[in-house]
Amino acid sequence: MPFQSINAKIGKLIKYRREELGISQQHLAAKMNLPRPTVSQIENGQRKITAEELVKLSKILNLTVNQILGTEEIPDVILNADKVKEKPAQYSVRISVPRKNLSKFKEVLLYILNKVGSKPNIGETVLYKLLYFIDFDFYEKYEEQMMGATYIKNHYGPTPVEFNEIIKNMMANDEIIKVKSSRFNYPQTKYLPLRKPDLSKLKAHELELIDTVLERLSDKSAREISDYSHNDVPWIAAKEGDLIEYESVFYRTPAYSVREYKDDI
Repeated sequence: MPFQSINAKIGKLIKYRREELGISQQHLAAKMNLPRPTVSQIENGQRKITAEELVKLSKILNLTVNQILGTEEIPDVILNADKVKEKPAQYSVRISVPRKNLSKFKEVLLYILNKVGSKPNIGETVLYKLLYFIDFDFYEKYEEQMMGATYIKNHYGPTPVEFNEIIKNMMANDEIIKVKSSRFNYPQTKYLPLRKPDLSKLKAHELELIDTVLERLSDKSAREISDYSHNDVPWIAAKEGDLIEYESVFYRTPAYSVREYKDDI
């Protein structure tokens, strides 16, 4: 969905909630330390909300960041035993995620393993995070998916749900081997490629983005890359054990964003 459309739907949700709570634009602007015209621009979908502003809004409007982004339902407000005020359905801003390209997942994984898999730090935990940043960076930059894997939030960072089944399939087809070892007295699972990736399945701009992520993150330890992932807005916005929503990449902080937004807003 176009970024501008996401802004518009989130703005409508904010306006609806503000009016539901009886808060004026001026009061909301003061609470957020913003000019009133800026709040008006946000509600009209003319201005992107920053990650910091999302956190402020969630406290003022008594909503979670996920609810503002539309990835979590807003509970009905019960006024009394006989009357329930329902929120209009049109204020949902969920974006449907395209079908997963598991074949491409294999080629991306093989590309990573062939390029950096021999590094001593590249165990399963680091692989999870590299795949996450490749998928989510690509989605933010191009508004489409490369692999489209499903990631959940756990204590150690984003985890691709499909990973284990894909690994089993690749091992059965003699595409990779699994090696159990240890690093700094901690158990480590490594994967070694048995073939080169099929580069015909990866486009030039996809390879460029993968290389950028590997250059930026492939030297980090499991602890370092896990800690790094914990400050990315998509991970922050998700609840423990829940799916991490792709559309929340559009609200990343500048330190994590891979897209220039000045032409979109």
